[in-house]
Amino acid sequence: MNRREAAGQPPGFDEPVFAEPWQAEAFAMTVALHDKGLFSWSEWADALSAEVKTPGAASDGHDYYEHWLAALENLLSAKGVADRGDVDTLAAAWERAAHATPHGKPILLENDPGSAG
Repeated sequence: MNRREAAGQPPGFDEPVFAEPWQAEAFAMTVALHDKGLFSWSEWADALSAEVKTPGAASDGHDYYEHWLAALENLLSAKGVADRGDVDTLAAAWERAAHATPHGKPILLENDPGSAG
């Protein structure tokens, strides 16, 4: 038993809520888009539930925020805010930029070696 458990705090009390910064950003975007009226919480719950129930979803939930992001992308597409192809193109550009960015440096879209800029 560690000091926190001895004090009555549950295990994981000091663990971060999000394992990766992008998870917090996806969460914040979802809340902001709801607050702007893009979708209701019941629409969000339906979209997320559909993603979490897809075949191949991890039974331990370690891929929860990947499903969260997919649900958000699907809602953006369904609402006509962002075409699915545009989302995929931009995601690929960010992925290339991340791989091209030296460790410890901020990832910038300008770092995408595939960009025309």
